[in-house]
Amino acid sequence: MMHRFLINNRDELISRCKTKVAQRPRRAATEQQLANGVPLFLDQLIRTLAAEKADEAEEGIRISGASGGDSLALSELGLSAAAHGRELLKLGYSVDQVVHDYGDVCQAITDLAFERDAPFAIGEFRTLNRCLDNAIADAVTEFSLQRDTQIARQQDVDAHERLGFLVHELRNSLGTAILAVRALELGNMTVGGATGAVLKRSLSSLGNLINRSLAEVRSSAPEQ
Repeated sequence: MMHRFLINNRDELISRCKTKVAQRPRRAATEQQLANGVPLFLDQLIRTLAAEKADEAEEGIRISGASGGDSLALSELGLSAAAHGRELLKLGYSVDQVVHDYGDVCQAITDLAFERDAPFAIGEFRTLNRCLDNAIADAVTEFSLQRDTQIARQQDVDAHERLGFLVHELRNSLGTAILAVRALELGNMTVGGATGAVLKRSLSSLGNLINRSLAEVRSSAPEQ
């Protein structure tokens, strides 16, 4: 039975997965990173297989979700897979690392089963594939959601910084123009002199800033 095989070889399977992870570029295997990954997934898979062996199908679905996903209400496995996806994002990894982590589990199980000549029932393989499918889907979904949130947050920060720079430049040009007008009034001077030239440059700078900002708005606007 697969769940007995997994119980007896749990440490060996975790070790093999860590080795596979460590061999990939920019990916180090640590207990913290794998806390919601391989060990927890194996435990949930074992419990799911045991529940199904005892004809407790509802308990198996509660643990690992139904075939086709559990997006409306995450299963126990789905919640931990989502946490694993969040952790990989925080560590700066790409979405393919999420898929690879669970793919390592499947490969480790099949390789070790072949080496030990351990026969599994077709139904057990179906359960394994279902658990892997749900875990990958939930981990990738959470990873993508958190990544999109990070991108949107950074875009807001960038937009705020650009707005602050624009306001600063507009204020400088407007302030210079106001001072030039006051100087012209106090000195009863014409706009054809040096002070008038300062006023003209300030107004020109204001116009350029406004035009440039409008162009940026148009270029970033979604196409209709």
